[in-house]
Amino acid sequence: MEYEINDGKGDIKEFFDFNGKLIFEGKYLNRERNGKGREYYNDGKLKFDGEYLDGKRWNGKEYDSKFGKLLFEG
Repeated sequence: MEYEINDGKGDIKEFFDFNGKLIFEGKYLNRERNGKGREYYNDGKLKFDGEYLDGKRWNGKEYDSKFGKLLFEG
């Protein structure tokens, strides 16, 4: 995990333990995902690109793991 967090807020990068690839990069607030962020599948493909609110996906685009096809937007 790489991060620049002060008082529970800031930028963070999280990585899978088993392969070292990026899981999440984005903003934290109150020690949770809040604001802009991107989530990735374990093979490095983009899973979600959007915004988080209180640690949960709130608004953005979710992509298929196999083909990268847009599954959901909103």
